[in-house]
Amino acid sequence: MESLEQSKQKALSKLNKSFGTSEAIFEGIIHQNKVALGKAITLAESKLSDHRALANDLIGKCLPLSGNSYRIGITGVPGVGKSTFINQYVQLLLAEGHRVAVLAVDPTSHHTGGSILGDKTRMEDIFAHPDVMIRPSPAGDTLGGVTAKTREAIILCEAAGYDRILIETVGVGQSETVVHSMTDIFVLLMLPGAGDELQGIKRGIMEMADILIINKSDAGNEDRAKMAKADYQRALHLFPPTESGWTPRVMTASSLEGIGIDTVHKAIEAYFLQTTSNGYLLHQRQLQRKEWFRSALEMQMSLLLFSNERLKQLYDTQVAEVMEGKTTPYAAAEAILKNLFH
Repeated sequence: MESLEQSKQKALSKLNKSFGTSEAIFEGIIHQNKVALGKAITLAESKLSDHRALANDLIGKCLPLSGNSYRIGITGVPGVGKSTFINQYVQLLLAEGHRVAVLAVDPTSHHTGGSILGDKTRMEDIFAHPDVMIRPSPAGDTLGGVTAKTREAIILCEAAGYDRILIETVGVGQSETVVHSMTDIFVLLMLPGAGDELQGIKRGIMEMADILIINKSDAGNEDRAKMAKADYQRALHLFPPTESGWTPRVMTASSLEGIGIDTVHKAIEAYFLQTTSNGYLLHQRQLQRKEWFRSALEMQMSLLLFSNERLKQLYDTQVAEVMEGKTTPYAAAEAILKNLFH
């Protein structure tokens, strides 16, 4: 009978035929090969244990080469024009010599794939550029407007030399604040005409916004945009001072017409200059690594539960008892944990 190590090596050998060795993929990443980077992100997103082992090896190699980018979270309500804004903003970054990775989280692609095409259509000026990597990924059932492996994708992109990482989130509301735990700056896009929209927006996502942009401030919308800007400025003044020392800014822009994007770009750069000089950026990155560990631990516990047949059967039994009202969810969870640790 072959040993566990022999089984692992056979599985990795099979993987190598389709993905290549981790060393080969790593070499491709550090030499800025997009195909190698795409393979690495695919491995990181896979739920197969063999793929995860290969991905973890790759990420371990890439980790010392990461951390040299600006991580920018871009979010907003559906239809606000996030992709169009990114298309304009990235062109400014490219003109300054930056290499840009856009991690676009798609809320529907795991069912239809339709939104991926839409994102690339709205980013038509940049998606074929040699210094741009656009990676659409399905959000699946992960809360927070990001995928379960967005953090890993960031590390891989940084190792590939991308110094500006943009994370376009799905725009789902309050749960989207999870993106704050993996980015340096949080940019929130809103539509002109605050009114009821201001009343309905969740406080949590507003409190985390470092820059709030009234997008689609096109011709004919100027007055509504100015009113919305004033309303949001008043709302932000009600919140306590930020830990970063940065005063959140509200500005208007028209991504369709390319108006105001340069002003937003300057504000983002000013944010990084301030938070780098006062030490907040370094402190925030340390907290992000702690959150990454906590998230990874939770995921590994879940994978362990559902990959063990005995525990899976116990889980199904407890689910049935909870549904029938025979036990409480907390008691059922405790029963599984006791069994797990014994």
